[in-house]
Amino acid sequence: MRVFPTLQFVRMFDSLEHDLQEEALERIEMFKNISSHRMLRVHKLRGKYKNCYAFSVNHRVRVVFEYARGTKQTVYLLAIGDHDVYR
Repeated sequence: MRVFPTLQFVRMFDSLEHDLQEEALERIEMFKNISSHRMLRVHKLRGKYKNCYAFSVNHRVRVVFEYARGTKQTVYLLAIGDHDVYR
């Protein structure tokens, strides 16, 4: 799976504490292996994010992403943060 961060994601990621950045990078690497999706709690979102999905970095932080059209092998990371990223 190929994963591409958007500019917004990079800005949000850069504002995180270093330890949380390290944890997020580990989870993103895990996310690339589809067999890890259940453990990361990958789930489809609703409302204004109905075309997006999210997975857990830890109990507080989530990564919001979307699949490229027509494939589940390319992913764009859209946002990272607590539940406020859904607003």
